[in-house]
Amino acid sequence: MAKAVRFDEYGGIDVLRVDEVERPVAGPGQVLVKVVAAAINPGEAVIRVGALHDRWPATFPSGQGSDLAGVVVEDAEGFAAGEEVFGFTDLRASHAEYVVVEASQLARRPADLPWEQAGSLYVAGTTAYAAVEAVGPRPGDTVVVSGAAGGVGSIAVQLARRAGATVIGLASERHHEWLRAQGAIPVTYGEGVADRIKAVAGNVDAFIDTFGDDYVELAIELGVSPERINTFVNYEAAAEYGAKTAGNAQAARIEVLVELADLIRAGELEIPIAATYPLDRVQDAFREVERRHTRGKIVLKP
Repeated sequence: MAKAVRFDEYGGIDVLRVDEVERPVAGPGQVLVKVVAAAINPGEAVIRVGALHDRWPATFPSGQGSDLAGVVVEDAEGFAAGEEVFGFTDLRASHAEYVVVEASQLARRPADLPWEQAGSLYVAGTTAYAAVEAVGPRPGDTVVVSGAAGGVGSIAVQLARRAGATVIGLASERHHEWLRAQGAIPVTYGEGVADRIKAVAGNVDAFIDTFGDDYVELAIELGVSPERINTFVNYEAAAEYGAKTAGNAQAARIEVLVELADLIRAGELEIPIAATYPLDRVQDAFREVERRHTRGKIVLKP
């Protein structure tokens, strides 16, 4: 038997529980992994409450979790028992002690890639990668990132800086020092943010929205062309104004994770880890992530 997060109906944090389940069995093309680290993501909370039922319906009882890093349990598909790996699953299953993963969605974990970062790269990393690619930052551009200290935003800030752009990061003041350390210009979000952005930037060329709310409208107000606005949160505003909606699906490849991992190992990308929790405290972990004020990722350690 093994432990796994489950929920039987849409609802708040209280519907989450940790069950004893049969240990999964790998099939053709699959690898059984004992999970060491698995990040949680705000989108998983949105799915759990049913807000994305039309787009990504749940089948009950549902598991959850996509990001993972762990140890191969038994020889399979070119991986040997005991090898350390990282990657992802599309089966909502990584918040568990054991998970079956498609071999094509795994890579070997280098020893100098910390477990927590290895288990946090998929959803946030690929979403940030796709969002930055969608707006195409170039040297001399000014790019605004909302939610700039969050799991996706913190990575998007760094990737846009690597592309040579000036980056303005919208975040609360307690995250400003970290943003400055990444070479970004921090600006406090909230009422009057448009004026504060204009005070530090003569012109805004692109806008990456990782938070939602009215940030697409803000980008339009700042004179950003819709084709250089990307949001993976506010699809209605994107449809209204013609903004892009690139996210995880556009970069969901193990090659992207390996590229991001190589940047971490080279000291060119930081994945902040806000907190780690044991699997049994999954509800507490989601309480923290749903406050939407953490810097970086929250990780389960089964």
